[in-house]
Amino acid sequence: MDDWLFLSHESAGPQLLDESREVVEAEDRGRIKSKLVSVWNSVKYGWTLKQKSKFSKNSPVIILGQSHELKDQEKREAFRRSFVSLLWLTYRRGFPQLEGSSLTSDSGWGCILRTGQMLLAKSLFLHLMPPDWTWHVSHHAVRDDLDPLIIHATDGPENGPSKKGRRLSLDSCLDRSTEAVHRRVVSWFADHPGAPFGIHKLVELGKSSGKKAGDWYGPAIAAHILRKAVAASAILPNLVVYVAQDCTIYLDDVKKLCERPPPLSWKSVIILVPVRLGGQELNPSYITCVKRLLSLQCCVGIIGGKPKHSLYFIGFQDDHLLYLDPHYCQPTVDMTKENFPLESFHCKYPRKMPFTRMDPSCSIGFYAKGQKDFETLCTVVHEALSTSAETYLMFIFIEGTSQKDEESSTPMNNITYIQRKTGRRRVSTSNSLEEFVLL
Repeated sequence: MDDWLFLSHESAGPQLLDESREVVEAEDRGRIKSKLVSVWNSVKYGWTLKQKSKFSKNSPVIILGQSHELKDQEKREAFRRSFVSLLWLTYRRGFPQLEGSSLTSDSGWGCILRTGQMLLAKSLFLHLMPPDWTWHVSHHAVRDDLDPLIIHATDGPENGPSKKGRRLSLDSCLDRSTEAVHRRVVSWFADHPGAPFGIHKLVELGKSSGKKAGDWYGPAIAAHILRKAVAASAILPNLVVYVAQDCTIYLDDVKKLCERPPPLSWKSVIILVPVRLGGQELNPSYITCVKRLLSLQCCVGIIGGKPKHSLYFIGFQDDHLLYLDPHYCQPTVDMTKENFPLESFHCKYPRKMPFTRMDPSCSIGFYAKGQKDFETLCTVVHEALSTSAETYLMFIFIEGTSQKDEESSTPMNNITYIQRKTGRRRVSTSNSLEEFVLL
């Protein structure tokens, strides 16, 4: 019997060896295919024509609740600062391999996750920064740029700085503090498995929605992934994400999510509303409403774009949307370095596209810092939604709670969007000002 066992194991050896060889060869083919796809996408998305977008001097430019006139240089500079201060998160290559795949780049498939990251980053800036914060580009280079500037009076007391000197010192210290927060927020989106909102974490959280690295993610799935990422992170205990269900914001559900026992205040909340604004194309009746929403200070942008081509919409001028485009493949930045470069995380070229090219599937984002802000949000958003009253409302607010569990409502591959009306359902980085052209 022992001899038989020995012989059978011996005879099985070549078969096991062949199977092992086939597994190794399959893995090698997968890696080679991944590298070829990565190289192709790097060629396809690694070069961008840095066109100058054309802006009219006669119409204001709206960026997430801020209106900018472009009639003089000072106002154009304010517009440039607001735009450059937004975090720009693009395709990257050369990051650690994504779990369950051989991919080391998200070129060609990760754009919706990148636009979701950008919306979340804007929310985090509102959550952590002063409301009027903008990025001082001169602060990005080296540590010395962050040192406080103290100017002593030439005619003041010999034993101390003047009031002007103390004020400049305070302002510089505040600048240094906000720049440290800015850098920390950027690091949370690192292309590394340990980053709480990096591409590795978002792909991992997408598995429960039936998605994996290399798949296409829709705006609704991206919204739920962001909710899970914030919930899974311990770095922001005072922030939650609520995702509307069936185009409805249930007020009691938001209250339950944000409320804390006294004397603690409400948690801050990001509200994401997946919607579909038409059939195959955007229903023009919604354009005015989209403009009204982007004009609200509580709006943090729209995860949308064109079919299979996600963009982060941040504003508009006249009949054109203003956006940040993630379709630009850049090398991964090592954020373990103390002063890692920030230039690649801030875009210097504003881009525009006609509203008529906007894909009807999108997720609209809002942010409220506390309870009063949320109440104000409900009022102003409801007023904005009323501009599409002649069609079906994009979404509505309802007292009460949803009958669905939030986890079980996470959308899978096939998504049904429901639009409502009166309760009825119907399925359906440079310092130059020469980065845009004035007409």
